[in-house]
Amino acid sequence: MLTGDTLQVVPDRRHVSVMYSYPNLIPVDPTTLRRIAGIIAPLRFDRIYGGFSGRVIAAGARDAVMQSLGRYERAIRGDAASP
Repeated sequence: MLTGDTLQVVPDRRHVSVMYSYPNLIPVDPTTLRRIAGIIAPLRFDRIYGGFSGRVIAAGARDAVMQSLGRYERAIRGDAASP
């Protein structure tokens, strides 16, 4: 999967991030996050290429994306155990 600017592979290359505006660090709202998860859920992929050199999840990317989206949703809900 080539994500463009929707999902960004973060430096640890085990997670992705989702932002409305990366330059301004504005997160997406919960509705948008659920919409993204719904679009991605039926897709089958194992690798994801981020927008920057070296930002690749070479295997298990679908699981990494879905776990990241769940972690993100917990964080914006304010759950204490978000990471």
